[in-house]
Amino acid sequence: MFELLMDNRNGYVWDMSELVHNLSWKTSRIGRASSLEIDFIRGALYQNKAFNVNNGDVIWLRKDHINVFHGYVFTVERDKEETVKLTAFDQLRYLMSNDTYVFSNTTATDVIRRIAKDLDLKVGVLEETGYAIPSMVEDNKKLFDTVCKALDMTLVATKKNYVLYDDFGEITLRNIDNMTVEIAVGDESLMVGYQQKRSIDQDVFNRVKLVHDNKETKQRDVYIAQDSANIAKWGKLQYYEKVNENMNSAQINELLNNLMTVKNREKKTLQITALGDLRFRAGCFVYIYIQELELKQYFLVDECTHRFDGSEHTMTLDLKVI
Repeated sequence: MFELLMDNRNGYVWDMSELVHNLSWKTSRIGRASSLEIDFIRGALYQNKAFNVNNGDVIWLRKDHINVFHGYVFTVERDKEETVKLTAFDQLRYLMSNDTYVFSNTTATDVIRRIAKDLDLKVGVLEETGYAIPSMVEDNKKLFDTVCKALDMTLVATKKNYVLYDDFGEITLRNIDNMTVEIAVGDESLMVGYQQKRSIDQDVFNRVKLVHDNKETKQRDVYIAQDSANIAKWGKLQYYEKVNENMNSAQINELLNNLMTVKNREKKTLQITALGDLRFRAGCFVYIYIQELELKQYFLVDECTHRFDGSEHTMTLDLKVI
């Protein structure tokens, strides 16, 4: 059984555990706050007449003594049948606002730390990414996009992948290599069903073209890498970027090779429906075993949705190969 508490910020803290008949918690690996959706009937038997819900109310969810979600109500919906639907987000939701930032020789960790401080967000463990980003100028950009750009640049430069999430009210940054769940999912282990997808439609490139404005020669230098075999199979899919003018030839070639490594491969996704286990969230690694697909390998959880319906707990895992 889960425990669901709500603070009206006016001196009242309500226990909603017995009121809710449907609840889902969703986490995403990139660019979105985790969300909590709750359905209950207003005016139900034993419900306190003073009970009320407003945007901005604080919500906590725990299950089996595990801290699951801490966030804030952003939407309240009601209908004629007195059904109330609440949507709450964790504090990463506040990164959806726009602002202007200029960074120089700054790590992604420090980018997150600075933005969180400016927004008065509570920070927990932020692992140090180590890579100093030469320059980032983000003018009137969504703060989530700024953070994701810093993490993407770190991935390309170091091949290290980090996930940003809210850990029960504390912004957390972790290397995905440190987020392996020690339980397999698949045949005879939690899995109820699956859907598999392979695609070259999004963020897949077999040719990378980088251009550099050379301050010394006053010429534009062009750097190109391509995979002729994949071009023959898929057609020419080109990634183009104008690189920082302060980068030297060695740095540009390194970036070129790293981009080819990251971009020049088919995107494979797998969605699994399974019995719920709260150790799973977006950003973690999980070992998948499905004999029918000849799968015996680790996947990265891109999105994870936990659903609670009465005593039933299920989850949907959207997976990708790294």
